[in-house]
Amino acid sequence: MTAFKVFPQETSNPKILKFEANQFLTQHDSFEYSNIDEAKGSPLAQQLFYLPFVKKVYISGNFVAIERFDIVDWEDVKVEVATQIESYLNKGGEITTEKSKTKEAVTIYAESTPNPSVLKFVANKNLVPVTFEFNSIEEAKLSPFATALFQFPFIKSVFLDRNYVSITKFDVIEWNDITLELRTFIKNYIEDKKEMVTNNASESLEKTSAQLNQAYENLDDTSKEIINILEQYIRPAVASDGGNIVFKSYDPETKLVKVILQGACSGCPSSTFTLKNGIENMLKEMMGPKIESVEAFNG
Repeated sequence: MTAFKVFPQETSNPKILKFEANQFLTQHDSFEYSNIDEAKGSPLAQQLFYLPFVKKVYISGNFVAIERFDIVDWEDVKVEVATQIESYLNKGGEITTEKSKTKEAVTIYAESTPNPSVLKFVANKNLVPVTFEFNSIEEAKLSPFATALFQFPFIKSVFLDRNYVSITKFDVIEWNDITLELRTFIKNYIEDKKEMVTNNASESLEKTSAQLNQAYENLDDTSKEIINILEQYIRPAVASDGGNIVFKSYDPETKLVKVILQGACSGCPSSTFTLKNGIENMLKEMMGPKIESVEAFNG
């Protein structure tokens, strides 16, 4: 079994720090505790409340978030807390003993995308901590959910983001014939709290926050600037359409930017138009002579 690794991550609230693990701590459930009495169903949270500066503990997905009292600064204690959580998990300590008494209702609705071969299925809860794309059942070994979807013969690829899955179908069948079947399957799968991706999926694909941050820090300043523009101005728009855009490389000699299109953007008939008239123009406008052209690759 993969050993737990825990990394502190800042949040928009200076009093709250996330401690992100390289494996899932809970599947679909979230727990919040305001004191040690409330935390009787979570041995991990109880341990954390013995620290005098811990005000609240929130456990969800692959992280523990802690709100502190003002008696300390996170900079002084974050490494110690991360080490304590990591040690607790690696010794086999229980995270929570609480079980849902009833099956939690899950809502799934289907959204069309600019790509006629892709439909976006949106859930009323988070499914995965980061994006994943699988283009075959062989690639989907790290995702029991995607593996199950590939049992349908008409599914070509599966893209997972925070609270939705974009599914690409083969052209042999129409969406009207399969949408209800897929909605029902996804809804039941989530309600049964089955595993979406394996515990080590993020780490194996180098998608943990620590790995992504390290990769970012290793880049040159121009590449960092490109990534920041993509994240702030472009990614939210393509995400709303069920897709994603990932920075691949920047060549300072040719001033060529390469990006990877995923989900509904991959293979989309309008991708080239959007790329040339949207992404490329924005990068040129914001970065001037540093950018000559943009080239896209399907994920």
